[in-house]
Amino acid sequence: MTSGADRRRKADARRQNDGTLPDRRGPRAAARSLDASDALRFEALGRVMAALAAEAELMESCRDLTWWQGTGHGWNVEWREGPGAAEVATALAGHIRDPGVPGSPVTPAGPATSATATFDVLGILFVLRAVDPVGRERIRSRPDFWRLAEAFDTTRRVPSRQPWEELLGG
Repeated sequence: MTSGADRRRKADARRQNDGTLPDRRGPRAAARSLDASDALRFEALGRVMAALAAEAELMESCRDLTWWQGTGHGWNVEWREGPGAAEVATALAGHIRDPGVPGSPVTPAGPATSATATFDVLGILFVLRAVDPVGRERIRSRPDFWRLAEAFDTTRRVPSRQPWEELLGG
């Protein structure tokens, strides 16, 4: 059994000279601490993901959307079916804006095809990959694909039933 004084002495021995507790995360955590380039990389990813979220039709049509860190400081974004990579890159370029800087912070970094597209956002490389792309026009023309945008569009009247009427059984 130890006394309270012994426990306090042991605790004081573990404290650093400035009175703060030592870093218990280990030696790898200090090497992985975030710096300015990491912050910029994650800001660019956040802008791309926010732009993707703004395109509801695009997000609804993609299956298995995933992203991971690529080589260097870049990001890879991949999905199944849905629009082609060039179509997504064009949509992202239209949505990503920097309020303090005129023009778009998105610059193409290579050729864009239906399967792959490469572009820079704030100097961070993004590689888009569409696995089995269908294309936006085919997605829009698919009769079984109910789109939320159509349900809320009351400006055009058609003699057929509205998508929301089919959903609600009316």
